[in-house]
Amino acid sequence: MVITAAVNVTSQDAGVADRLREVRNANLTAWEARLRDAQRTGELPERVNPRALAGYFATIIQGMSQRSCDGAGPEEPAEVAELALAAWPGEREG
Repeated sequence: MVITAAVNVTSQDAGVADRLREVRNANLTAWEARLRDAQRTGELPERVNPRALAGYFATIIQGMSQRSCDGAGPEEPAEVAELALAAWPGEREG
């Protein structure tokens, strides 16, 4: 909903656009914090940049949301999610 509303804000609703941006950025910050916690506990490799990974997944989620609004059926976001999860950083061998 935050994504859909964000693309439909007019200049007279600048306050709404600002608030939506704040919500999106707060989500990104929360995801980054969770990923940093995962790094501390060993769930996420040290070589991973938590901010970049949070941004990557925010972009995927926002894009999936927009594609759904544009008429993508349930199979498309499911396939995109599978691809995104395949990019999840794991421990590298060697």
